[in-house]
Amino acid sequence: MHTSMRGNVALLIAAVIWGGGFVAQSAGMDYIGPFTFSAARDAIGFFVLIPVLLLLTDGRGKALPARLSVTRITLVGGIVNGLVLGVADTFQQVGLMMTTAGKAGFITALYMVFTPLLGYFVGHRLTKRIAFCVLLAILGFYFLCIAEQFTLTFGDLLELGCAVFFAVHILTIDHYLLRQADSVKMAWVQFAAAFFFSGTLTMLFEQPDTATIWEARIPILYCGVLSSGVAYTLQIVGQKYTDPTIGTLIMSLESVFAVLFGWLVLGELMTGRETLGCVLVFAAVLLAQLPLSFLTNCIKKARP
Repeated sequence: MHTSMRGNVALLIAAVIWGGGFVAQSAGMDYIGPFTFSAARDAIGFFVLIPVLLLLTDGRGKALPARLSVTRITLVGGIVNGLVLGVADTFQQVGLMMTTAGKAGFITALYMVFTPLLGYFVGHRLTKRIAFCVLLAILGFYFLCIAEQFTLTFGDLLELGCAVFFAVHILTIDHYLLRQADSVKMAWVQFAAAFFFSGTLTMLFEQPDTATIWEARIPILYCGVLSSGVAYTLQIVGQKYTDPTIGTLIMSLESVFAVLFGWLVLGELMTGRETLGCVLVFAAVLLAQLPLSFLTNCIKKARP
């Protein structure tokens, strides 16, 4: 499989996992606070990656600390990415307590706009076709997520901050991967830094106990093992082979899969408006992936 295709598949799997985890993320806060939930999932993500690192590392003649050692650029990248991710997750979790899920999904998806905009200022190239795909996807998310009159609340502003920091997260990952940081070890360090950030907020503002954490164990395990340990690692690995802006389009399918899982698993009905939104987002992602030569040939054949 071509390296770029491997990257796209990794990001697509991450989007599927995140889409399935939206219910778990909301359900977990029925028992514990947003900071505690984030800290718990980050801790699980950190420990889940240890056996993965041991499997991927040549252990011949090496002690355990040596096999888990990281280079300086990997360490710095993991810390920076972890702190940025911690801020983004915090904004998202707290914002979900103050706004509707639909509005939160739409506003968070705006990281598709912020990523190429911020990337432009650090030297990333943005073609007209990709810019069109981003705008098409945003239109699709509007139809998918917004059913009521759109008004801004403080929770919406937190989700907007989340979208900005997710865009920064994507660009910082790309920055350190280009400087030869180890992708899996950087994800491992990232969870340690994110846990430090969320754990600090937990000690300052919340008083969790083992009983309530245990009641939230299923949502925590899903988000910790799959959404964090697996999906965020796939994001870092996938971005190694994919342009950041195209990567954001693929990862944005998270919200589409959330709606599809609600339909398939929970029996939630999809309206015509939501179906149109899903079609537009999928079309934007596919259009971004198709080779320019293929699109040129299609246009030529369509001409009379």
